[in-house]
Amino acid sequence: MSAAAIEQPFDDEPFSLTAIADEIMERHPGYRVEIIGGHLLVAPSPDAPHARALTGLMIPFIAAGLHGEETEVLQNVGLWLPTGAEDYAIPDLAIVDADIDDHLVENNAYDPVCFRLVLEVTSSNWKDDLKTKAVAYAQAKIPVYVVVDRKHQRVHVLTDPNGEKYEHHRPYSPGETVTLPESIGAQVTLDVDQILKAAQKKTD
Repeated sequence: MSAAAIEQPFDDEPFSLTAIADEIMERHPGYRVEIIGGHLLVAPSPDAPHARALTGLMIPFIAAGLHGEETEVLQNVGLWLPTGAEDYAIPDLAIVDADIDDHLVENNAYDPVCFRLVLEVTSSNWKDDLKTKAVAYAQAKIPVYVVVDRKHQRVHVLTDPNGEKYEHHRPYSPGETVTLPESIGAQVTLDVDQILKAAQKKTD
């Protein structure tokens, strides 16, 4: 999911970014609001290809047994971030420990310790997913970050966070397959062609 940064008009008055985020979502149902690095990121509702890609991606994860007693495959679950007092993200898809309910921090966001993988499908502002969120997820020490880059027709896999960035970043092109680290809980191989095709608008 991509987003547009919203700069705040408040200079001297104290304010709560969380309260502003809640107000935006109340006024604009369907919009997703995240706070990363003290900035609001606002994204409109995803289009059908975006949703279709996510559904297609859930299938191999579930088939591998990742939605069961030890782990769950979830969409749009809040991830608390250590990058600011009110920071949180809402990844498009995540593989989490099954005891995630025990790790609620605040504002419907959960401790990153229970996230094994997060995944984003890009929309209009793809730079947020490839840059801003890559840094934030590395700082949160999320072991595996996957980006379905619809703009450049790539699938990116980032692994081994060191607290500032991911040590390894491998882009995959159409025609390739992606074998994810077994640390997510099972062996999963993704077909780049299938993923990118699902993420495109259907033509007559």
